[in-house]
Amino acid sequence: MLKSMADRYPRPDWVRRVNAMGDSVGGAERMVSLDVDEIVDLARSSTGLSDFGSFDGDWRGRLDSLVAAIEDGARLNVVGRLLTRQEILRSLRTRLFITRRLDEQPKILDEEIVAPIIVTGQGRSGTTILFELLSLDPKARSIAATDAAHPLPQTSDPAALIAMTECEQELWSDVQPEFATIHELRSDLPVECIHATMPSFASFMWWMFADVPGWNVDFVASMQFHKVFLQLMQYGKPEATWILKTPVYLPILDLVFATYPDAWILLTHRDPLKTVPSGLSTLASCRWHRSDVVDLERIRTGGTGIFDLMVHVKQRREKGDLPARFVDLHFTDQMRDPVVAIESAYRQIGRPFAPAHAERIRDYLAHKPKNKYGKHRYEPEDWGYTKDEIRARTRPYIDAYGVALEDGD
Repeated sequence: MLKSMADRYPRPDWVRRVNAMGDSVGGAERMVSLDVDEIVDLARSSTGLSDFGSFDGDWRGRLDSLVAAIEDGARLNVVGRLLTRQEILRSLRTRLFITRRLDEQPKILDEEIVAPIIVTGQGRSGTTILFELLSLDPKARSIAATDAAHPLPQTSDPAALIAMTECEQELWSDVQPEFATIHELRSDLPVECIHATMPSFASFMWWMFADVPGWNVDFVASMQFHKVFLQLMQYGKPEATWILKTPVYLPILDLVFATYPDAWILLTHRDPLKTVPSGLSTLASCRWHRSDVVDLERIRTGGTGIFDLMVHVKQRREKGDLPARFVDLHFTDQMRDPVVAIESAYRQIGRPFAPAHAERIRDYLAHKPKNKYGKHRYEPEDWGYTKDEIRARTRPYIDAYGVALEDGD
């Protein structure tokens, strides 16, 4: 039997007590409403704006279906509903601000997103640290947490902007202190694209937050919003290459190349014995932030499916069904010498690797020691797998990409 999340990660007292408010009045929904009409009206009245834009299609239909799915099965507690309500309201306000800016500056949509560098791969395979190190490139730009949450901030005070973003970054570790050992969230760090696309109400981020098996992610709408977001953030600024990242790009590579035909894909690889239990722990932790009921069995059953997709990607690359714009980066090489690994990747894509970038990488790592917030502990057995089972299920992937095994680590 899988160990419950309550046994794995007991609630901090303040979280347990706030959630008890919902129990005391017959349900969390009586404490925090997710009524769409109400939140839409609040977004309008709080901004004085009314046009949410149509550059990514039927946003309202997607929002309605998302909230319906959350109400139907996600079983959010009081804290979960509060976080979700804030994100919906903030996303709606963002849409209003973006639409106004596009009306004022229609040439934003003429911006070209040239040869973005996109980090993807199975979760927990080194994508985050690679993303952060690439973002140190003096001639590159990435999406900071503050950009994702407030691309058009209504304040000119950098400190105030950082503080406003804490509720979607640092608060995570207040709700669940162990999460800091899994993934560091800070308002000034670069974030995955799925953070930035939340206002499309088609972002995979909403699925990460809540158990909504009946909700269909509209990846086309998400990518439409994504391109507009990059154009907006790039407009009027010096030329720089976008560094982007999310494992969610892996199953939609055709759509990624349709949106950005000259993109470079940096595909990360790591021993599945490490990534499978770590990835399951991460997803379960995201859901545990907001609900007292996490379906661990359903999460577990999808644990190794991503590796079949990785093999399929390899086969398509070999047949020429995908553009020859991939670079494979192995976790063991990154850990051995990240400067050498990134320099090698740049060489393969024909991009100069500046000495200043190398120096920034070394300085960054010197101030970001491994296990800074404690060690993220996970074992296959914690999630209903054996080591032999993971090895057997993922052997085709390991062989296809020549992945180094980390049994002794």
